[in-house]
Amino acid sequence: MDIGGGEGPTPEEKEKLQQLETERLDALREAEERRQEKHRKMEEEREGMRQGIRDKYGIKKREEKEAELKKEMEERMGTAAGGVNRSKKTPEEIAAEAAAADQDDFTKLKNSIETQVNDIKGQIEEKCSIQ
Repeated sequence: MDIGGGEGPTPEEKEKLQQLETERLDALREAEERRQEKHRKMEEEREGMRQGIRDKYGIKKREEKEAELKKEMEERMGTAAGGVNRSKKTPEEIAAEAAAADQDDFTKLKNSIETQVNDIKGQIEEKCSIQ
């Protein structure tokens, strides 16, 4: 190869450079595969040790704990009542619930007043009898 020359690499040199580049890429790929395999084996060993400790002390795995907590919360609150995935209530739904709550309060008040009035009527009729 001429440094100062205007000619590019010859076809033989191009082929040799291309071969070297493919060898380099293959070596990098193999090194990465070895690294990943080593990491996978180490993680398996660590998980085995973790599981041994969990078994020894009766500790549940984090995913199992989270699943149990989620199930308990669903049982306590009900999935429809307080579910995380429930969509927001529309203004119409909120107004309807408020009207129902007001109606319930109004009905309770009305019934209590009616019973009081009837009790008073009964007392008056007992005391004032027309002869």
